Amino acid sequence: MYEIVSIKDRIRVPPHLFKEKLEDSVEGAIKDGYEGIFDRKIGVLLLNISVNSIGEGVILPGDGAVYYDAEFDMLVWKPELQEIVKGFVSEITEFGAFIRIGPVEGMVHLSQVMDDFVSYSKSGSLQGRESNSVIKVGDQVVARIIAISFKTSETPKIGLTMRQKGLGKPEWWVEKTKKKGDEK
Repeated sequence: MYEIVSIKDRIRVPPHLFKEKLEDSVEGAIKDGYEGIFDRKIGVLLLNISVNSIGEGVILPGDGAVYYDAEFDMLVWKPELQEIVKGFVSEITEFGAFIRIGPVEGMVHLSQVMDDFVSYSKSGSLQGRESNSVIKVGDQVVARIIAISFKTSETPKIGLTMRQKGLGKPEWWVEKTKKKGDEK
């Protein structure tokens, strides 16, 4: 889920940023030090929206930088269990598919791709035996987050499913709707 979060922290402004205005120096230090970082409590820090306040600077002996207490707003993305996400297939493997969802990737295991026996093709696709539904790199899909693991500090491991109604490739549901209409 995307949201804007207010953060209070002591920002280290290195000497190479001294030539700029204070606001621009602090904003540059926030961009360099925070954007793209994953925090377990907050999520993935994506973009500095604004710097709301900057306190007095403090110089620490032997460092050369100036530290400012600052309050700033950042756009963050934090995965939530049961959240519906839209993404693109970035990789197909023998055990499933990796889906790029915003700033991170999630994984859909073969058993969670569709309600069908799924096989891996060496051409780089997954195909359902009875439905002939195919998923390949570049396809847009809709999935649900079913597992989140925070074991590593870089990014969370996200488990996805596409087996529920309304999930998977949008074309699959259009085809199913047409088939049901033909049966009537």
